Amino acid sequence: MGPVSLLEIEKREMIRVIHEEHDFSDRFVAHMLKRNVRVEEDLVDQLFNSSEKRLARALLLIARYGNEGRPEKIVARVSQGTLAEMVGTTRSRVSYFMNKFRKLGFIKYNGGLQVNDSLLRVILHD
Repeated sequence: MGPVSLLEIEKREMIRVIHEEHDFSDRFVAHMLKRNVRVEEDLVDQLFNSSEKRLARALLLIARYGNEGRPEKIVARVSQGTLAEMVGTTRSRVSYFMNKFRKLGFIKYNGGLQVNDSLLRVILHD
């Protein structure tokens, strides 16, 4: 999470650009498909996984695990309240699981958050 710049484009102009600029159109459609897959994954996660697994997945996503390149081990400060909102649980549950993950060596946090690849075991373990 960080600073963001936004550009508002009117619907009519967006339709024109999509029709006339094929490179932009290809990138835009690819982005929308990727976003749609992420929304579907989030829904399945919410419906079928425990809050512990949802938290582990959220931490791995924040650390960009699975993206091109190496995952970022150090993550910007994210409050337990924010994590609780992302996961759909209480802050106290997040605190409990964060302490559990820390004791198991999956994460470290002292001012910042370090997510280790080993956290993936929480998601893969049944």
